[in-house]
Amino acid sequence: MIKLTVAEVAEAIGGQLLQGEQSLVVTGSVETDSRLVGEGSLFFAKPGEFTDGHHYVARAAQSGAVASVVQHLVEGAEGHAQILVPDVVVALAKLASAVLAKVRAAGDIKVIGITGSNGKTTTKNLLRAILTKVGPTVAPIESYNNEVGAPISVLKIDFETKFLVAELGAGGIGSIRYLAEMIQPDIGVLLKIGLAHVGEFGGIETTAKIKGELLEVMAEQVASGHSCQLIANLDDSAIRELVAKHESLEVAWFGTNANAAYRATNFEMTLAGTSFDLHLPDIQGADETLRVRLQILGEHHIMNALAATAVADRLGVPRRQIVAALESVELAERWRMQVLRRADGVTVINDAYNASPDSMKAALQTLAQLGRQGHRTIAVLGEMAELGHFARAEHDAIGRLAVRYNIDQLVVVGEAARLIHMGASLEGSYDGESKYFETASEALHYLREKLLAGDIVLVKSSKSANLRYLGDDLMEVTA
Repeated sequence: MIKLTVAEVAEAIGGQLLQGEQSLVVTGSVETDSRLVGEGSLFFAKPGEFTDGHHYVARAAQSGAVASVVQHLVEGAEGHAQILVPDVVVALAKLASAVLAKVRAAGDIKVIGITGSNGKTTTKNLLRAILTKVGPTVAPIESYNNEVGAPISVLKIDFETKFLVAELGAGGIGSIRYLAEMIQPDIGVLLKIGLAHVGEFGGIETTAKIKGELLEVMAEQVASGHSCQLIANLDDSAIRELVAKHESLEVAWFGTNANAAYRATNFEMTLAGTSFDLHLPDIQGADETLRVRLQILGEHHIMNALAATAVADRLGVPRRQIVAALESVELAERWRMQVLRRADGVTVINDAYNASPDSMKAALQTLAQLGRQGHRTIAVLGEMAELGHFARAEHDAIGRLAVRYNIDQLVVVGEAARLIHMGASLEGSYDGESKYFETASEALHYLREKLLAGDIVLVKSSKSANLRYLGDDLMEVTA
């Protein structure tokens, strides 16, 4: 973060300095986890679901924190600067907005905000790979995309930062607006409107409304004289409907649709990665078609690559440099279509960090395509979380889909995912190919007895099912 005095921090967040020196300077990171605090840090004592950051103010001070932002005075940290605010999380966003405004006023930083039901993290990582070759770039680690993670990411910028890439995660009505207003994106990216979190939100219509908040904020920016661009998925009918409501927005479309400015054709996928022809518009002197060979596995990642390409192209990054950066990315993120090759010839695709009906379908499609290249396919599937009353139908549908895709063996793990097994068993053409296990350890024992050289194993579930560790354990080859 840029250097600020305690007094400047208090002013930015509308806080009251209860004790400590106002002339002290924050020179380190901004943290909500006291274990990450170092010399010169600023600590936000956030109340949490399982603990309260106020219990760790003294520890933060001992670790070198210059000051702590609190909702009440903490005893036992005498002399340590404490800034009182009504809400620590709101104060965090206020500080992020203030710091970003200072950096914007002093330089030419470009801010990119990415949202969508699927693909945010991969698109962010691809874009980071491209932009870091151009200038200092800040992008969140893992999925820091909520009301805490997003401002923490913003607060990593300084006056040298040229690009800030932010993920905007949905947490209900108003959540995307909250984050978009904080960052005021120069370029907004809308990837997909799908069934992720649909149980929490109540339906895909609500999901579309929440994602559309990014467009609302951008339209307000345009109305106030702030230039910005939207990068949007032309293949998604729900996104087309949202964009049609905001005629003031400058839009660059991506997709497989023939009318998309950034378009992909001629897909090819092997265990080595995913290739496609990238068609680019005439904004740098001529239309171009370039062959892209991603190391990342899965045709669904082509859409993420198109979105990242569109952003970088609009920022003026040379096109062949964009392609080279895309091709250099070896992994979208750990546990996201992570390809692991065993010494005995078995390949494990560990994609168990997150799961929704859309991402589950995409992963199964990838497995099925690889199976047509002469491999036996095994899908190890767990629960798709946060589907609410849609859970029964969606889990059943995934089981039936595995059968229709001719997946050779289905292994379902956990009571919450049992309906995947039942759906597959009822589809008709399976005769014992679907197995159900209560625990990951039981599934692991079964799989170790069955796997042969040349097999491809997909492990896919929501993070809460913990199958990502099963995917890791499958890499151990037993005698």
